[in-house]
Amino acid sequence: MAKSAYVKLNIRPNGTFLTMYPPVDGGRGLMGEDVEAYLDRVIKIGYDKGALREEMKKPLTSVREVQITKEPVSTVDETVIVMVAQDRLSVKGRFYPPTEGGKLLTKDDIVKEMIKFGVKYGVIEKTIDEFVSSRQYEETLLLAQATLQVEGTDAEITYHFNTDLTQKPKVNEDGSVDFHHLDVISSVSVGDLLAELTPAVQGKPGIDVCGTLLRPAKVKQKILRAGKNIRLSEDGLKAYSDVDGHATLEGDIIFVSNMYEVPANVDTSTGDIEYEGNVTVRGNVVAGYTIKAKGDIVVEGVVEGATLQAGGHIILKRGIQGMDRGVLRANGNVISRFIESATVEAGGYITADAIMHSNVSAKGDITVEGKKGYITGGTIRSGSQITARTVGSSMGTITNLEVGIEPALLSEYHDLDKELDEVRDQKEKNIQTLTTLARRIKMGEKLAPDKMLQFRHAQELRENLPKREEEIEERMSVLKETIDNYEGGCVKVHGTVYSGTKVTVSNAIYYVKSDVSYCRFVKAQGDVKIDSYA
Repeated sequence: MAKSAYVKLNIRPNGTFLTMYPPVDGGRGLMGEDVEAYLDRVIKIGYDKGALREEMKKPLTSVREVQITKEPVSTVDETVIVMVAQDRLSVKGRFYPPTEGGKLLTKDDIVKEMIKFGVKYGVIEKTIDEFVSSRQYEETLLLAQATLQVEGTDAEITYHFNTDLTQKPKVNEDGSVDFHHLDVISSVSVGDLLAELTPAVQGKPGIDVCGTLLRPAKVKQKILRAGKNIRLSEDGLKAYSDVDGHATLEGDIIFVSNMYEVPANVDTSTGDIEYEGNVTVRGNVVAGYTIKAKGDIVVEGVVEGATLQAGGHIILKRGIQGMDRGVLRANGNVISRFIESATVEAGGYITADAIMHSNVSAKGDITVEGKKGYITGGTIRSGSQITARTVGSSMGTITNLEVGIEPALLSEYHDLDKELDEVRDQKEKNIQTLTTLARRIKMGEKLAPDKMLQFRHAQELRENLPKREEEIEERMSVLKETIDNYEGGCVKVHGTVYSGTKVTVSNAIYYVKSDVSYCRFVKAQGDVKIDSYA
């Protein structure tokens, strides 16, 4: 066991001597300043510090003695040097043995010596008792220790939605920047957990060896602050959404809204928008971008060649310049100042001041009035009625008006008709492939794996294509019967219908070959009739 070096005074008639005991098994060596501090305290006359320092420079490998005075000093009692740490968190004691005839320290003596240095708290009595019973001088002993303060923890709020609105767009594999998917909306649903508060934990004070209170740092308190559409738990530690919408954090207040507002344009700064509630755009919707909303979409600026899909209504306060790729789809109504070069579909009605070169369909009425009120070019379908001031143009622009059949049914019929042609064409090609490969197999040729796979696929198509052909024919027959038997719907024109206009009421078709004005197109006795419309 390692033991540190220590010293002992010996008083003889011819002087005073200091015996130095070497360390054992790697223990701590003598420290000159410690030895001098001890001697300065117990020797009241001068001693030869120079001789002592020279002696202590030598390696201490065995017991060695040095004379420090030529006169004997008074008897020296057992001594403790008390050392209070600068931060007053601990007290250490270094003990020195007595000279012959010197008194030993008691426990009370040691405690009193500590009190002289202001020590009032944390005395380690067990250490003092062990020293008094063993009188070991090799080690510096810990005599007192402070009770440290326990630091508390600040309150923390964990948000379960995106609070970072500075996210940069990701870079695609080809190095281009994806400005469409910016994740700027933190969509939430009813009942979603938005935030959790972990309360602050107060710290516990400590006390140093001099009895001074050690105060923990003050903890930061927080509370969950919530705006409308948010429910707090009874203990105030959790916040839940009461609506479908999006969550935002403004300062330290959580807000949930079922209306998302874009303050400027929908463009590279916003990316595409997909939202559970209503969307309002204060600026324009730039070409190439998409807005999908389960509620209404309101755009105060112009929609360019963009796509808007709404579970509710679409309202464009200025209109859409579709560039032949703009699309509006609404389960509800569509209201727009103008519609140009776009595809528009509505589950309700459509109202506009002008429709130009567009494909427009509505389950309900299509009304094109206002100051201009003209329909020029494209195909306009309504399940009930089309009303306009002017249709076509003096230049003979081809314009198709279709009423009386729900546009979705007509669209389905046309799509099925196109698919039927494709299935029949595929059937013929598949028969040719199957015949060719079957002939090669019959002749004993071993087909390559890819050709064998092609043969098996052709066999499957031989079974499936006729079934699909039959399904299409049956559905088209049902749709045709519905279309043929429908007698409702009309087209009303307050002004002029120009030649070049095609009017379809239910399944009856009328081609306008010369301009007509103030008229109404209806189906009567299987044909389209023109009535005057005042």
